[in-house]
Amino acid sequence: MTTSTAGSPLQQTTREYAKIEARIREGGGAKAIERQHEKARLTARERVDRLVDKGSFFQELGLWAGWEMYKEQGGAPAAGVVTGIGVLHGRRCMIIANDATVKAGAFFPMTCKKIIRAQTIAMMARLPLIYLVDSAGVFLPMQEDVFPDIDDFGRIFRNNAVISAEGIPQIAAIMGYCVAGGGYLPVLCDTLLMTEGSGLYLAGPALVKAAIGQEVSDEELGGASMHASISGTIDFKEKDDESCIARLRALVSKYGENGEASGRRGAEGQSGRAGSPGKPFHASEEIYRIFTDKPGSQYDVEEIIACLVDIRAEPNADGHESLAPDWDEYKADYGQSLVCGYAKIGGHACGIVANQKKLTTRQMPGGKAGPSKATGMPGVIYDDSADKAARFIMDCNQRKIPIIFLHDTTGFMVGRDSEQGGIIRAGAKMVNAMSNCVVPKIVVIMGGSYGAGNYAMCGRAFDQFIAFAWPGAKCAVMGANQATGTLATIEEAARKRRGETIDEATHKEILAAIHASYTEQADIRHGAARGWLDRIVEPHKTRDELIAALEAANQGWDYSRPFKTGVLQT
Repeated sequence: MTTSTAGSPLQQTTREYAKIEARIREGGGAKAIERQHEKARLTARERVDRLVDKGSFFQELGLWAGWEMYKEQGGAPAAGVVTGIGVLHGRRCMIIANDATVKAGAFFPMTCKKIIRAQTIAMMARLPLIYLVDSAGVFLPMQEDVFPDIDDFGRIFRNNAVISAEGIPQIAAIMGYCVAGGGYLPVLCDTLLMTEGSGLYLAGPALVKAAIGQEVSDEELGGASMHASISGTIDFKEKDDESCIARLRALVSKYGENGEASGRRGAEGQSGRAGSPGKPFHASEEIYRIFTDKPGSQYDVEEIIACLVDIRAEPNADGHESLAPDWDEYKADYGQSLVCGYAKIGGHACGIVANQKKLTTRQMPGGKAGPSKATGMPGVIYDDSADKAARFIMDCNQRKIPIIFLHDTTGFMVGRDSEQGGIIRAGAKMVNAMSNCVVPKIVVIMGGSYGAGNYAMCGRAFDQFIAFAWPGAKCAVMGANQATGTLATIEEAARKRRGETIDEATHKEILAAIHASYTEQADIRHGAARGWLDRIVEPHKTRDELIAALEAANQGWDYSRPFKTGVLQT
């Protein structure tokens, strides 16, 4: 015999609690939600719902934080932040999302404690953290209870730094405003996204005018375009919330299983749901159409990359899907002479660092006249590019994914402006990060690989896992044309000291002999004969060769080693 419990005291209490929880989930209420939508932005809970796998369980934590507190300030439902464990591509992550419907996402004392608790849980289980940032910063009327102590605002940033050092992944997406001290949270994370129309700055336009008398717009001060192309602070600029969430999901798919051995194929790569490991976006034979090594000619290395990486389906504005390369370019508008990004090749997550072989544009910070532009030469590594690559290499080590270096470089930029811009410092940073990698490094010399550019792009001396080269590739300290003049001058000076006369015919003879000798030494077959690379491959088979190398590396690679760089020149 069973007894109905529909009206039991416990069920009645449970229903009462459920009603309160429903009101808490409304955040700042219908009008505040409407204001958020008027800005073409999703609410915190809508963002979380779109971020996690469809049909999965979002285990919300701390929903009751701030309940019946801060009544004089109008209350702070759920402490103005949503935290919980959600599933992305089958991987559990800790999600922390500011609720801008509650006092513009401002931080109350319980907001800080709730976020710190979420960070603590993530550290215990080594869960990747995803921060959806949309906050006005500290709730100023209560600053003394938010700002200074060990369980307050600053502790969150301390935790960001410690979590990163522990090798636990952190991604932040600025999807609204992120001002004052709160700006450090996303920038202390490994990867940073930002939507157009958002703002990231230490002081807003009004405070800047009051402090230093400068009139400046939101965009000039801290907009997404400025941070993408001039300051280089953000890694991905996204059009809106929807595209930002799609990018977040794509980036999470390129982490390792449980933070380890991330190059291995996940369930999605095997089932084909995230893409097609069996074929690239562009046919491999297209490499012969795209690539050129003719003097003065150019090509876009991203077209080469599209011949190597898998295909993925991306949602269109009309709700349908289109096919695209499974490629997420890192800092696309900054340091453009090096192309960096996360990809999947044969279902294996990896990072790619590639020399760009077309003219690029650099946005330079400006004073009263505003920013200026400079043009970069193809295949040359500039200081901003080296800085970008160094940070990208460090993040690949954080993600535990192999790195593929695609060589076609004449080396680092020289000259007064480059030296004053810190090219040696930036280059040293890139070499340091690359030298200390604990993940597999795979090299493909497509065209030229000259001088210190060869070193920075993981030359033979830097613990390559496997090094490939295409027929016709070149590798030397510098190109034959550049070397010939210098070596001829040295040879002629030596002959003159011995009393020889150098006439025009002798001069031409010396030039020809040196050029021929140097050209022979730069020939990739010369290097292969001496064991400076492992395999010369047919260009259209490069993808197959890379898949085989990635499978070999990931079969038994020790991804548990800690990544350390020592002192970096910053």
